[in-house]
Amino acid sequence: SIYEMFGNECCLSTGEVIKVIGFKINKLIASICENNEVGPFSAKVELPLNFPGLYKVVADKTPYVSIEEITRKVSIGPTRFGHPCFYSPEDIKLGNFTIKRGEQITFNSVEEVDGTVAVSCGVVRNNQSHSFTLPLSQEGKFYECEDDQIYTLKEIAEWKIPRCRNRVVKLSNTLHTWDCSNPLPENFGGCLVLMPVYEVQAVMKFRKDIVHILSDLDVEVKDITDCYDISSFLQPLSLEDIFERTSKEFPMVAEIMEGPSESQKPYNLLHTGKEIVIYKKYQATRVLASEIRSDSPKRHFLIPLSYKGKFKRRPREFPTAYDLEIARSEKEQLHVVATKAFDSPHKELFSVSVGDQFLVQQCQTSEVLYEGRKKVIDVLACEQILSDTYKKVLLPMYMEGGFVEVIHDKKQHQLSGICKEFRLPFNVKVSVRDLSVEEDALAAVPGLQLEEEITDSYLLVSSPSSPVESWEIPVYRLNISVHLLSKDVQAVVPPAAKTMVEEISEEQYYMVRRYENQTLHPPPRPPKKPA
Repeated sequence: SIYEMFGNECCLSTGEVIKVIGFKINKLIASICENNEVGPFSAKVELPLNFPGLYKVVADKTPYVSIEEITRKVSIGPTRFGHPCFYSPEDIKLGNFTIKRGEQITFNSVEEVDGTVAVSCGVVRNNQSHSFTLPLSQEGKFYECEDDQIYTLKEIAEWKIPRCRNRVVKLSNTLHTWDCSNPLPENFGGCLVLMPVYEVQAVMKFRKDIVHILSDLDVEVKDITDCYDISSFLQPLSLEDIFERTSKEFPMVAEIMEGPSESQKPYNLLHTGKEIVIYKKYQATRVLASEIRSDSPKRHFLIPLSYKGKFKRRPREFPTAYDLEIARSEKEQLHVVATKAFDSPHKELFSVSVGDQFLVQQCQTSEVLYEGRKKVIDVLACEQILSDTYKKVLLPMYMEGGFVEVIHDKKQHQLSGICKEFRLPFNVKVSVRDLSVEEDALAAVPGLQLEEEITDSYLLVSSPSSPVESWEIPVYRLNISVHLLSKDVQAVVPPAAKTMVEEISEEQYYMVRRYENQTLHPPPRPPKKPA
């Protein structure tokens, strides 16, 4: 059989030995459905895995009949995606512990305990975590729990589609405006039934790359695993596989079997067939930043703390009094101007007019008269700036107004200093570009919001032919396959590392954000005073 592989002809001749290293979903056939059901006339569309959007997984209503069936069909693994949750409609008694009916059971990993394979599980009860194991032989009815997390299509394909079952998802958030090239209907907000189309990933004796064979290719094969020395094949490894190795195994030399799709520097140097030295693995801090603009799409960046450019402050905007409390700092007084009027329903609290200026003081409680009764509510103590004096006022914490910061600080700041001195989010503009790099991606951005500090995983690599400099590559955002070479590393001490500002896509931005601290929301507003 001869077939096209990414535009290259690949021949599978009779007698060819192929080592299958994995199965991968190549694309998804999505049926547009009503009420989570596929009708005989449901429209079908083909969706690539990088199709934009964030989706919620709809819990499967068909139960699993045993723990063994769950381990066979559901992905359970060490990453945050690999911890599916189920519940049983009946109590399950395990020695000295009983799982109550309806209780959410989190499946953490599949382990061998005393020669028997079992699943390590946990339940949270009264804010306390309880761990236990369930044997594969455990039978019963196990239903999927509702999942309030959001996922990209790629994550769903890799982790959330059980084998031999379809998956229903609901579109949660589109990442771009609709256009005629979008296969989904305009303003679509319904459910999709996803049916995966697989490809087989394999290595062949005389090829140094990974071969991708679609599962519907008309080729007959015979399983010879038990009678063949599979160690004679190359062993492809992902960056995640490399990162899981112990620190003692570094440095190592590897050859790239499949390079990344990214074309930006330095990732364009990591092409198929190139040798690299991987010096070490580590975690590094980055500041997640987004372009300040009212229209979308915004650009997003991960900025290393070693960034050598300088920033000047830009005014922040605050939609509620609660946001003023979050942004308040002991180091400097927060000075704001009201951009929206607010009429207080309580005479004890201040009514705001557009243009009023305030110095924010502190959060406290205050008694107000509400429907004839005294009620204690949270308020924000401020000083209103008048022409020749200051007036102490109280603003309700639920106040839906609008404030813009007045900047008195004209200094230029380094990124590391901003993270130490101020609370994020923080608005800035590059005033002096980073002169240590040829092109500073941040210099042309009119305004940036520094949103939060995150910790990410990196590998430090260099080229063996020019080991003068090394660069960092992100483990979870770069899709590369390598195989290790049995070569000695000349320089054990890694050369000076180049840390770069990394521009990330909107999908990657959402992936990074949702696993950090949840954004705080203002307390609910009390009922309005009856007319």
